[in-house]
Amino acid sequence: MHKTVLALLDNDYEDLELWYPKIRLEEAGYEVHMAAPEMGTYTGKYGYPADADLTINKVKGINYNGLLIPGGWMPDKLRRDEKVLDLVREFHENKKPIAFICHGGWIPISAKIIKGRKVTGSLGIKDDLINAGGVWVNDPSVIDGNLISARTPRDLAPFCYDFVHLLQRQ
Repeated sequence: MHKTVLALLDNDYEDLELWYPKIRLEEAGYEVHMAAPEMGTYTGKYGYPADADLTINKVKGINYNGLLIPGGWMPDKLRRDEKVLDLVREFHENKKPIAFICHGGWIPISAKIIKGRKVTGSLGIKDDLINAGGVWVNDPSVIDGNLISARTPRDLAPFCYDFVHLLQRQ
């Protein structure tokens, strides 16, 4: 299989939490496709633009090695889309790496894949992760099976290091 990672995209994504992992994954030889509700250009919280490569309803998880869910306010919008949740469940059922950072954990919470798993995220969603049955760990990067999570942009270096290594172990 071609080395590809899918990144979820919508307006108000956390700029660093999309672009830093995307660049790091590309450095490691992965192609990163950005999927959004519609084709077009989306703007991050701090104004950085990102273009959708495809629409979420066209994505087939079987074509990807892993999934990246950046934070920002974007996850609160996308977690209401049943196609997004089905896609996350598909990655999870196939034991493919799912990486989420900061508020990105809202999407796995809504997909109901957190229960019993060690996770971290922004302190702003700590209670949400715990209420979803997650086991909160206050570490920069937490791996539990195919899930990898991080707290904030400060944790991007260990998060990306761990995500790349998790992908390479597939």
